[in-house]
Order: sequence, then C-alpha cells, then structure tokens
Amino acid sequence: MTIEAHLKSLEQKHVALEKELHSAMASPSMDDQQIAEIKRRKLRLKDEMERLKTRH
Repeated sequence: MTIEAHLKSLEQKHVALEKELHSAMASPSMDDQQIAEIKRRKLRLKDEMERLKTRH
C-alpha cells in the first residue's frame, strides 16, 4: 500500500469517526467515557495522518 493510499484510508476512517462522534453526542444513552474513547481514536488517526504527511 502506498503512503497516499494509506493516508486516504486513514482520512476515510477519520470522517467515519467524526460521524460516529456526532451521533454519540446526540444520543442521550451514550456516556462521557464512550464519547471520550471515540475522540481518542479520532485523535490517534489524526496524529498518524500528520506523521505520514510530514514523512511524505
């Protein structure tokens, strides 16, 4: 997998997590811990994307 393809895949996952986060925040049944976990996953993806962009 090329760096560009990997980066695109990460960006798609990041967008999916953004949608999941908005949905979770709108749902009264989601607790803060679940929302925080989604945010952490999203941040890890963002960090990985930035790392790839600076190497590229």
